[in-house]
Amino acid sequence: MLDTDRTSLIVSASWRDYLELCKPRVVAEMVFTAFIGMLVAQPFLPGLATVVFGLSGICLVGFASAAINHMADRRIDALMARTAHRPMVQHKIGILEGSFFALVLGGVGTVLLVVFTSPLTTLLTLATLVGYSFIYTFYLKYATPQNIVIGGLAGAMPPLLGWSAVTGTVEPGSLILVLIIFTWTPPHFWALAIERKDDYQNAKVPMLPVTHGIPHTRLQILIYTIALVAVSFAPVLYGMSGWLYALAAAGLGAGFLYNAIDLYRAKNEKAPMRTFRFSIWYLTLLFTALVLDHLL
Repeated sequence: MLDTDRTSLIVSASWRDYLELCKPRVVAEMVFTAFIGMLVAQPFLPGLATVVFGLSGICLVGFASAAINHMADRRIDALMARTAHRPMVQHKIGILEGSFFALVLGGVGTVLLVVFTSPLTTLLTLATLVGYSFIYTFYLKYATPQNIVIGGLAGAMPPLLGWSAVTGTVEPGSLILVLIIFTWTPPHFWALAIERKDDYQNAKVPMLPVTHGIPHTRLQILIYTIALVAVSFAPVLYGMSGWLYALAAAGLGAGFLYNAIDLYRAKNEKAPMRTFRFSIWYLTLLFTALVLDHLL
């Protein structure tokens, strides 16, 4: 009976289930920022093979990392309305299938990175996978309300991966891009955590709104947003960009600050999700402006 049930579970999985296991939206953001790192790493455009196969390798390792995250989080996902539909929770994909899927994707991605980028990029990409999928997911998420801050370093690495893929080095400019995403991560995720506080509480995940309350979280979002606006001008000060990026950083920073202040004042119940959504546009447009400034 167990074997029959197991077979039915495997058959029930569709390509859409495996696609969801990859967290395509999250990995798309990762690949986008890695691409930005490639474009601004040097005065001339990188080689096509490095871009295509390098980004493909980073993407596949990112997919593998996401699949591991799904497997690790299947218990708490079942307790949260936002994630209860995931294929691991619904038993459409089992641990063995998920593990094999992650191993294949991670293996192919690693080979692409070894062949078409640099040893440094390969090591940094695998370190990012370990940092996010194991250190953050298995330990930090449950150990401290600062999980997003500490674990955010892994999520901030993609620009460095892209930069090192075309230069083979780690340079101050690449670290500035990492710092921007690292500072952006807490207000981005904490805004969502305020909206999903009950889910995290039910799942016993010590997110900041659960452990320290929503008012304290609002204050921390405002503080980190102010820090982010300051950090966003680092490319100008370092000489990586000019007036076009500076104008974009000023305008987008003003928009982020407006949302963070509105959230802090606690007079608009839609402020958490509005801040969360704006944060996505903020990072996308900020990095796009950086590339346009660099190319022009």
